[in-house]
Amino acid sequence: MSYLAPAEFVTKLIDAGESKIMMSTKDTLVRAYMAGATLALAAAFAVTINVQTGQPLAGAILFPVGFCMLYLLGYDLLTGVFVLAPLAMWDKRPGCTWRGVFRNWGLVFTGNFAGALTTAFLMAIYFTNGFSTPPSEVGAKLAGTGVARTLGYAEFGAAGWLTIFVRGMLCNWMVSTGVVGAQISTSVSGKVIAMWMPIMLFFYMVFEHSVVNMFLFPTALMLGGDFTVGDYFWWNEVPTVLGNLVGGVTFTGLMLYSTHARTSPKRASGKPDIKIAA
Repeated sequence: MSYLAPAEFVTKLIDAGESKIMMSTKDTLVRAYMAGATLALAAAFAVTINVQTGQPLAGAILFPVGFCMLYLLGYDLLTGVFVLAPLAMWDKRPGCTWRGVFRNWGLVFTGNFAGALTTAFLMAIYFTNGFSTPPSEVGAKLAGTGVARTLGYAEFGAAGWLTIFVRGMLCNWMVSTGVVGAQISTSVSGKVIAMWMPIMLFFYMVFEHSVVNMFLFPTALMLGGDFTVGDYFWWNEVPTVLGNLVGGVTFTGLMLYSTHARTSPKRASGKPDIKIAA
């Protein structure tokens, strides 16, 4: 497994955050585009499994294959850089600024959205025989999901918005733990196992992942889902992105940094010295 101790892999996470901030615009966009496209295809794969087997656990078990592929290839998800980039700032790495962090987040969001949208268009063609027939069973499921996870939340007003936000937080607690898993071992098998577990958990629990949703909802709209682009952004993408940010930064990044990169001195034992008589 070649497991790395927490202090070692947290240092690697900080190094990665510095690298993301300093990366060129071209490389950031290309890696984000491919991450969005790859994760979107994995989402289509998992939904297909769910529909064909009738067993959501099967889709959850197999969905992480896309996440593992994209991180082994060095691509970047918004949910990952939400955690990595601030680490470099907290560690006061030279040349890293909050402007650089926000630049990275903006570019990765743009690349992820473009990649997911590309896959959405290709899968819409796949599900409708080039838009010449009604959607397949899987396509119809995706269209229904788009309605349920926008207008379904809208029915509850502010409470629905809060629910999406919390589901976004819980999602990136797990997804960013998967990002950590990519650094937790020096072997491919170790990385894959460490990434697989939290990603499987988030997908089965139907938490809200901003990049997965960049695929699900545009696909649903292309396949006739009865909601609008405005519904998608306000009743899903916006609160999901904010929840992903808060959950990743607080539950994963800040906690790991505060205890493994900035470990406090150990407490004194408090035991009196024992003197041995000569």
